[in-house]
Amino acid sequence: MSVEEQNPLATQKISSLILKFTIPAIISMMVSSLYNIVDQIFIGQGVGMLGNAATNIAFPVNIICTAVALLLGIGSASNFNLKSGAGHTEKAKNYAGCGLSLLVICGVIITVVTLAFLSPLMHVFGATEEVLPYALDYTGITAIGVPFLTLTTGGCHLVRADRSPSFSMACMLTGAIINTILDPLFIFVCHWGIKGAAWATVLGQVVSGIMILIYFWKFSKMKLTKSQLIPRGNYAKEIAALGMASGINQVAMAIVQITMNNILRKYGAQSDYGADIPIACAGIISKVNMIFMSIGIGISQGCQPIFGFNYGAEKYSRVRETYRKAATAAVVAGIVFFICFQIFPRQIISLFGGGSEAYFRFAERYFRIFMFMTFINGIQPMSSGFFTSIGKAKLGMIVSLTRQILFLLPLILILPLIMGIDGVMYAGPIADLAAAVITIWFVLRQFQDMKKKEAGNI
Repeated sequence: MSVEEQNPLATQKISSLILKFTIPAIISMMVSSLYNIVDQIFIGQGVGMLGNAATNIAFPVNIICTAVALLLGIGSASNFNLKSGAGHTEKAKNYAGCGLSLLVICGVIITVVTLAFLSPLMHVFGATEEVLPYALDYTGITAIGVPFLTLTTGGCHLVRADRSPSFSMACMLTGAIINTILDPLFIFVCHWGIKGAAWATVLGQVVSGIMILIYFWKFSKMKLTKSQLIPRGNYAKEIAALGMASGINQVAMAIVQITMNNILRKYGAQSDYGADIPIACAGIISKVNMIFMSIGIGISQGCQPIFGFNYGAEKYSRVRETYRKAATAAVVAGIVFFICFQIFPRQIISLFGGGSEAYFRFAERYFRIFMFMTFINGIQPMSSGFFTSIGKAKLGMIVSLTRQILFLLPLILILPLIMGIDGVMYAGPIADLAAAVITIWFVLRQFQDMKKKEAGNI
């Protein structure tokens, strides 16, 4: 029996495959976002605005962890699916084993570095004197869970690549449920404040990470050997090549987040809002936006095995059909969130605790302006994942960097010089539109390339 006949990725109806793989992936991504959202809500209610600002200051550490996890997780999963689709089963497992081991090693390194340079990092990330004590408490504890966070975030890609999307979802969901239960218990019952929220997050991450290990020990279809778990340079290099786009995109997000925190601190202090209100509001809104972005990224991650296997098997029409249907779903989701962000900004921000009228006024304006292009914002992360999945690492990296580095970072540095703190708000939709146009152009070019391959012209 041929590889194609053995694997439903090559034969099953595309719409059915998308539903099977993307729904668990979307739920997994949304659950991952809930780690931060739930903390933000309970901290806002139990600690206050300074606690919310502290989680925003700590957020770059989380982004860096995610960057490493996606670099290794998506890179190893993409190589696994491409090699599996081409019929190289044993070689495919070598990539999976190498990626799994590197996730744990890199997580430990991040924890050590974060704890060793905790106070300087918080200052660099934009903490004010009022926010600093909360940021030190929160980040110092959550750093302990980093190895489990990287293992879970990256390992879930390998679990999906192994055709077990439901188990991947269960890993993320279990950790989030534990976090949600423990947050109010530790904050309000034990009176641990922001430290309680941090410990709730860590414990949820530990359980999720252990579930990933149990999967590959007991349940995986790929059946890794001990020798395949030893990191090797040649496999690590190819993993990094295909995971680079997603990893670099997260690093870019961290750079933008740090820059934005410092810009908001500077220009907020010069405005009627003060420095702490913009930092707190921007942190809340970025985490709410993660719920929406988790849909676009979840669609991309869910489709990754479909893209990769069929491209490796030279079934290009199935690759294009998958992209078109996935992109349509991302746009529909974007329209729904756009409506919510424009009509209900105050109601959304109120979930995260109270504040002054200035606090709510800034939050409403920031929501409506910065998030104005939400209806097309799912296309860029989904397309970056598409290019990575078919082995076009450079294109995936270019697309992943368009919004954050090419457009948003320069705009948040330049526009505030002209418009003050409002410049940060208007930088968002301008960068989003420009990135969407470039992304669509690259995708159309790739479609033409696949059609030429089908016609035998190249």
